Amino acid sequence: MGPGTAQDDENTFKILVATDIHLGYLEKDPVRGNDTFVTFDEILRHAQENEVDFILLGGDLFHENKPSRKTLHTTFEILRKYCMGDRPVQFEIVSDQSVNFSFSKFPWVNYQDGNLNISIPVFSIHGNHDDPTGADALCALDILSCAGLLNHFGRSVSVEKIDISPLLLRKGSTKIALYGLGAIPDERLYRMFVSKQVTMLRPKEDEDSWFNLFVIHQNRSKHGATNYIPEQFLDDFIDLVIWGHEHECKIAPTRNEQQLFYVSQPGSSVVTSLSPGEAVKKHIGLLHIKGKRMNMQKIPLETVRCFYIEDIVLANHPDIFNPDDPKVTEKIQAFCMEKVDAMLDKSERERLGSPRQPEKPLIRLRVDYTGGFEPFNVHRFSQKFMDRVANPKDIVHFFRHREQKEKNENEINFGKLLSRPAPEGTTLRVEDLVKQYFQTAEKKVQLSLLTERGMGEAVQEFVDKEEKDAIEELVKFQLEKTQRFLKERRTDAEEEKIDEEVRKFRETRKKNTEEEDEEVREAMTRARAHRSQETVHTTFSSDDELMDTRTVEQKGSDDSDDGFSISATTSRGRGRGRARARGTRGQSAATRGVSRRGRGNTSQESSSSGRTYKPIATPTKNMSIFDAFKSSRQQPSRNSSAKNYSEDIVDDDSDVEEIPFTASKVNQRVSSTSTSSKTDSQSLSKGVDFESDEDEFDPFKNTTASRRNRR
Repeated sequence: MGPGTAQDDENTFKILVATDIHLGYLEKDPVRGNDTFVTFDEILRHAQENEVDFILLGGDLFHENKPSRKTLHTTFEILRKYCMGDRPVQFEIVSDQSVNFSFSKFPWVNYQDGNLNISIPVFSIHGNHDDPTGADALCALDILSCAGLLNHFGRSVSVEKIDISPLLLRKGSTKIALYGLGAIPDERLYRMFVSKQVTMLRPKEDEDSWFNLFVIHQNRSKHGATNYIPEQFLDDFIDLVIWGHEHECKIAPTRNEQQLFYVSQPGSSVVTSLSPGEAVKKHIGLLHIKGKRMNMQKIPLETVRCFYIEDIVLANHPDIFNPDDPKVTEKIQAFCMEKVDAMLDKSERERLGSPRQPEKPLIRLRVDYTGGFEPFNVHRFSQKFMDRVANPKDIVHFFRHREQKEKNENEINFGKLLSRPAPEGTTLRVEDLVKQYFQTAEKKVQLSLLTERGMGEAVQEFVDKEEKDAIEELVKFQLEKTQRFLKERRTDAEEEKIDEEVRKFRETRKKNTEEEDEEVREAMTRARAHRSQETVHTTFSSDDELMDTRTVEQKGSDDSDDGFSISATTSRGRGRGRARARGTRGQSAATRGVSRRGRGNTSQESSSSGRTYKPIATPTKNMSIFDAFKSSRQQPSRNSSAKNYSEDIVDDDSDVEEIPFTASKVNQRVSSTSTSSKTDSQSLSKGVDFESDEDEFDPFKNTTASRRNRR
C-alpha cells in the first residue's frame, strides 16, 4: 500500500472477496480430496495477513446441499482458526439487524455477540449448491451462522416479491450499503425482474453518500431465453456487483456502460469441471473502499491444482491421419500421448516457482474424431499416467459433431444435445430433457394429466435434493386438483367427456406458469411433510412414548378445526421438526407443543408457522383417470395451499463473454425497480472511481476524474 494511504486506514474498508469455494468437492478422491480445504485455508490466511475488515463470499461455500461430517468439521476448524481472536473489528453496522438477519434465531452480527470473540467477520450469501431446502428451509450456512462463525444474509423468504434490505456498514467517513441476494432459479428471478417484483431498498438519509455493493449468485451468461439474469436488470445506483456462480475468473472489475456500474466475477477457487473457463488462473480479491472510490487488488491462489486443457481436431491434420489407414488409431494414440507429455512437462516447469502447488496436475485432451476416425481405448491409455496425473480416468475425451439426419418429427435428437461434451459445454438440465421427451414423444405416451414442466421439476427435486416422495406427491396433488375441477364442472361419468375436460384443464395450467410453479411448490411441501412425519415417528422408541403419541393424535383429531395434528404437522419455523419430537421425552401429551421458549400459545404458532397436511387417501397405482374420477365420488378431496418451498438450480459453469469498454454514451436505460430513481444526468455523473494496479498497488491516487471521464 502506498505511503500516503496509511493515515486514511481509519476511513478505508478492506474486504477480502471470494466466491464458489465448493468445500467438500471430491472429498473421497484419494488425490484431490483435500484440495478445497487447503485452498480455503489459504484464502482465510490471506485475510488474516492483510488484516481485512471482513470477508465477503458470493455463494457456493459448500459443494453439496447436505455436507458430510468431515466437510463440516474441517470448515468449522478452519473458520475458528482464522476468524476468532482478540483483534478488534473497526467498523459498525447501523442498519436494523433484525431485518438483515430476520430468519435467524440470533438476529445480530456475530462479532457483536457477547459470547463470541470474532476478529474477522465473514458475510456470505447462499448459492445454488448450498441453498435452503427441507421442511425447515435450512442450509449449511445456517449451521455456521448458528455456531457464530459466519453471517448468512441475502436470503429471500418470499417467492412472489423480493425486497432487498441492505446491511449498512460504517467505518470512519466511509459508508457501505451491502446488498445480497442468494441463489434463486434463474427463470423465476428473471420473471420477477420483468414484472418489477424485485426492489432494492435504499437508506433514507444521504442515499448518494453510500457506496452500494451488491452480491449475487446467478447465471451471468445467457443459457436460454430466461435462464440468466441480464446486468441491465440491476439498478443503476449500484456501484459494484460481485457476481458468483460463474467459475471463470474475471475478477478485475469491468464497467457496464449502460448501467454505469462495475462487475467483478471472482470465479471459483477449485476446478469442478474440466472446461476451458476453469483453466484460467484462480484469484481472490482484496477490495479497498474509501468514500466513493474503490480498488480491487488481485491475489493469486498458490494452492490451486494446475489444470491444462487442449483441443485436437483430427480432420485438421490430413497429412498425419488418414481414416483409411489401418494403423490410424495407433497414430492417434501416439499423437495424444505426445500432447499429454508436453502438458506434463509444462506443469513441472511451472511448479518450480510454486512449491505450495499440488504435485499432480489436471490434464484434459479433447479429441474431435469427426470424419470417419475411431477412438482408442481410453482406459488403457490412462494407465500410463496413473502416477503423474490427478485425473487419470478422464484424461482424453472423444467427441464428434454428428451430421443431421432425416428423422421423424416425433423423434428426439439426443445426438444433437450430446454433440459436444457435457462437462465442457452446457450442462444438460434434467427438467429440460423431461420436457423435450414428453413434448416430442408419441401421442400414446404423452402426459395427459401432469404437465412437462411440473414433472421436470419433480424429477429434479428427486435427483438433486433426495426428495424421494416428490414425484408421488406431485401425481397425488395433480390428481386431486383435477378431480375437484371435474366435480365443479359437474362432468358426466363418461370417459370421452372426462378425457376432454382433463385435456382442457391441462392446457389451461400450462399457460399459467405462475400457478403451475405454485402447484409444484405445494407438492414439494407435501413431500417434505410426509418425510418429516416419518422422521417424527421414528424418534419414539419406548412404550410410554407410543402411548403419548396416540394420546396426542387423539387430541389432534378432536381439535381438527384448528388444523393441529402432531402426526402429520410440518412446521416451517426454524429449529422445529425432528428436534422438537426428540425434546418431548418425559412430557405429557398436553405439555408437548405448548412450551416453546415463550413463543406464544400453540394455536397462534400453529396458524402462523404454516399449513398442516394429513395423510391423503388416494387411488391405487396404475389407476386410470376415469377410474380415479369415479372413486372420487365416494371420498372428498382437500384443498390446501403451500407456505413452504424448495428450489433447485442446475449449475452451469460455462464461459462468460466479457463486456467490453465502449466510448459511446448511453442515454437509454432499462427501468429500475428501485424505490428511488435517478435522472439521466445524475446517473451519468455518478462518482465511483476504480483503479486497478496489479503490480504496484496504490488504491487512492490523487485524482479528480469521474467515472464518466474514465471511459
